[in-house]
Amino acid sequence: MSGGSPPAIELRGVSRWYGNVVAVNDVSFEVGPGVTGLLGPNGAGKSTILHMAAGFLRPSAGDVRILGEPAWRNPGIYRRLGLVPEREAVYGFLTGREFVELAARLHRLPDPAAAAERAIALVDMDAAAGRPCGTYSKGMKQRIKIAAALVHDPQVLILDEPFNGADPRQRLHLMDLFRRMAAEGRAILYSSHILEEVERLADTVLVIVAGRLAASGDYRQIRALMTDRPHAFTVRSSDDRALAARLLAEPAIRGVAFDDGRLEVRADGLLAAARALPAAARAAGVTLYEVRPTDESLESVFAYLVRR
Repeated sequence: MSGGSPPAIELRGVSRWYGNVVAVNDVSFEVGPGVTGLLGPNGAGKSTILHMAAGFLRPSAGDVRILGEPAWRNPGIYRRLGLVPEREAVYGFLTGREFVELAARLHRLPDPAAAAERAIALVDMDAAAGRPCGTYSKGMKQRIKIAAALVHDPQVLILDEPFNGADPRQRLHLMDLFRRMAAEGRAILYSSHILEEVERLADTVLVIVAGRLAASGDYRQIRALMTDRPHAFTVRSSDDRALAARLLAEPAIRGVAFDDGRLEVRADGLLAAARALPAAARAAGVTLYEVRPTDESLESVFAYLVRR
């Protein structure tokens, strides 16, 4: 970090297990100013990592620090840390304004009401702030949780699936807010299992699979690894057998097979397949009806990264 200042969030050799179940396995990374996306399929260990970073869980092994200070049993870090948990953590009987003002009072801010109003305006909840939280939609509850996390103007923000339930307009508003905060020098770490969310917001990506750090770095580099991996497709055409015979002459095609009457094609990568399939169809005089990826789940994508 510049000037010798410690990382905003630092994990060193961190593991967390529950009995014989290993939820997080020897994970190390640093997070500095900007937006960092923690990307991985559901159950990969993202929430466990965030809970340890926020000081809610003690690592079974390793060290977790926020701004150079231990995260575990250190309430002082919350003066500079904001947390938005994935679970619904609002009091339904309080209005949105009362909920955010309660957070301001817990932080012992000098003017809780004014701080609450500022935070509510940041997430565009002014019009609904007087309503009980129990009447909010899931997206509105997410935004009021974010307001409560921002009320003390933290330097570090940790968010667990912050866009769950938000409609497209709300997502764009929150993404713009996080970009502005990052531009002001704050460090934001948020989790998602949706590739497009990370693509649109994060500067840096940490890919978590089965509790391990599978890849990290610039999003474009990670995306290239995912795009260039071997792909499998189901293809329908006017003559599948003629197409299969011609595909075998294409260097980018690794193999073809018929599974229950369907033509299965394996190619070196998505772009390679996009070039090879139409070329083979033209050469064989065949019409393509459908080309459908059969291995596009996040789990399969991330598993490929782990094997690299």
